[in-house]
Amino acid sequence: MSDRDVLIGAFERAIREIPSVRNVRVARRVVHGATYEARMPDAADYLVIIDFEDLEGLETYLRHPAHEELGARFNDSLAGALVYDFEGVALEELRRLSSSTRGPGS
Repeated sequence: MSDRDVLIGAFERAIREIPSVRNVRVARRVVHGATYEARMPDAADYLVIIDFEDLEGLETYLRHPAHEELGARFNDSLAGALVYDFEGVALEELRRLSSSTRGPGS
């Protein structure tokens, strides 16, 4: 069995066994000639989004033994990866961010 197969098995086990996982989405990067593509780093071929109800759900996931196994397989199978945690917010949050970064008189 390849490292990639072992990774996929560990991922499937984690999402099946960790009750705080609400949804999982996997996306493959597409390149289609948009002008912004030339300015973006070629940093990833796939994106995985794991949804949780709240921060407590994320913390439960991170402490679960199935996640520990997934992390080990992740490191064995991939040459590189970026991992971030985000909290979903309303679109209005962007407006607040925009106004807080403007200087006086903007």
